Amino acid sequence: MLSYIHEPTNLQCGQAVLAMITGLAVDQVTSELHNDRETDLKEMKGFLRRHGAWVSDERIPVADKDELPPLCMLSLETPRCWHWSLYCEGLFYDPEHGVMDDFPEAKRKYYWEIRL
Repeated sequence: MLSYIHEPTNLQCGQAVLAMITGLAVDQVTSELHNDRETDLKEMKGFLRRHGAWVSDERIPVADKDELPPLCMLSLETPRCWHWSLYCEGLFYDPEHGVMDDFPEAKRKYYWEIRL
């Protein structure tokens, strides 16, 4: 079970996702990344791997939550922007929208499996 973290700013969804996965504070993640703005895939995967996680290489499109593995990070095309989110064992831990039973509103959805 993860602890939910709300994004400190509307540009730090990636840092919040990484903090939830690793159990670190968002400010520590931000400091290690040397980035307090939008994160990219390379930063996300590199950070997780440096912290001992296995992250799939393949970006997989997804339509239904039943297609998701037990733990994965999500890249979502929301009405406002591209957005990082997190899925863990049946729940969505979205840095902007809270803990949810289903995806936040998104036009396109992709995931990368994570194993700790």
